[in-house]
Amino acid sequence: MNGILLLRIAVALILLTHSVFGMFNNGINDFGNLYLNQIGFAPFGVFLAWSIKISHVVAALLLLFNTYIKPAGFVTIFILVMGIILVHFQEGWFVVGGGRNGVEYNFLLIIVLLVIMYPNGFKKIQPH
Repeated sequence: MNGILLLRIAVALILLTHSVFGMFNNGINDFGNLYLNQIGFAPFGVFLAWSIKISHVVAALLLLFNTYIKPAGFVTIFILVMGIILVHFQEGWFVVGGGRNGVEYNFLLIIVLLVIMYPNGFKKIQPH
């Protein structure tokens, strides 16, 4: 098993668990109603919350099946960056320990997604 496969599986599991539990404990609806609607996304907060979580499930499946990796990564990174801007930045860096609900977790997921999307790094395209 190579490192990229292991990262794909790990990120897929994180995205799935982060999404699926909220589908069954009203967490997605609460996020839409009690947070997104309150910060200016009303009346679309619940729709937006479900769109985010469904995109995580789709991205997880694409990562597991090793297909459409870059589109899945770009969409997920966009959502993670928006999460940093709208939710986590004001809480600081740490998720736990030196703070609560900070950006470090999203930052790590973004970097891991970039490694999955570009396993050989960013290369300048040479003209032929």
